[in-house]
Amino acid sequence: MIQPHGAPTVKCLYVNDDSRRQSMLEEAHRLPSMVLSSTAAANAVMLGGGYFTPLPGYLNVQEAMSVADSMQLSNGLLWPVPILNLVKPEQLTPEVRRARRLALRDPNVEGQPVLAVMDVMAIEQLSVEQLAFIVQKTFGTTDPAHPGVAAWMASGHVAISGELYVLNHSYFPKEFPDTFRTAVQIREAIAQKGWERVVAFQTRNPMHRAHEELCRMAKEAVGAEGILIHMLLGRLKPGDIPASVRDAAIRKLVETYFPSNSVLIAGYGFDMLYAGPREALLHAIFRQNCGCSHFIIGRDHAGVGSYYLPFDAQKIFDEIPSDALAIQIFRADHTAWS
Repeated sequence: MIQPHGAPTVKCLYVNDDSRRQSMLEEAHRLPSMVLSSTAAANAVMLGGGYFTPLPGYLNVQEAMSVADSMQLSNGLLWPVPILNLVKPEQLTPEVRRARRLALRDPNVEGQPVLAVMDVMAIEQLSVEQLAFIVQKTFGTTDPAHPGVAAWMASGHVAISGELYVLNHSYFPKEFPDTFRTAVQIREAIAQKGWERVVAFQTRNPMHRAHEELCRMAKEAVGAEGILIHMLLGRLKPGDIPASVRDAAIRKLVETYFPSNSVLIAGYGFDMLYAGPREALLHAIFRQNCGCSHFIIGRDHAGVGSYYLPFDAQKIFDEIPSDALAIQIFRADHTAWS
């Protein structure tokens, strides 16, 4: 199976050992704590599930600026989107400022339970110029009408960085028990099926017949044994279709139209960024971490409104070194069902 991005094995930050996890939960109740933004909470879930291998936690400002500027971590590894824990100045109580360790609370679950424990490396204030630079580079715009930009700017301008110990996967296992899977679980499922070549399809919408045909075309073109239909389960902009509806629609389509044992359905706990080309690269990285050999990039991948041209998300793969990713891209043209 394809190797994870920048590491020999998947780096899951979820604390798997039951006794250690329980001990850390008890410790967390004695630590200074803060409620995360939804974006930072989703980042924690993705780090916990191994999707963001090889990151050890939230990036500091120097790494975030490097990622924004050159799409590289300081060690030269390709990384397209800064993975940050941005907070507001008013959240920096004296206890938080002094803390060597923090309990991070989940904004998306009733009662705001502890989601993770963090070893604090740095607490740094981003200047207005630094924040604008990161947003412009990541989204290609600073327009506050862009839903990803709006969510990012609302999170705050103080970055708290450090290694993370993830203690649960938020609301995703409870609300989507048959669909939410970590990168390790997807690798295990692929191995059990004996698939060597797997083509991944990203969706934040219900699938229609043109999507089905696109998956079939890609599978045949790359000689894959199976397809991973991998749906986003996190927060979306207002007006988008709820995850439970998408999940049910996708399952019915697969049941009706795809050959038996040709598709693996799974979902991941991330909030959509709508960052177009940069998010397409991030999507490719975490599908590589899932063990997929190929990834479909179609028209307006991860886009919103008119901020990106239809095939910008394909062109960005021509701008990175040919050996930056092990996963290969299947470039889809306009596909329609008649």
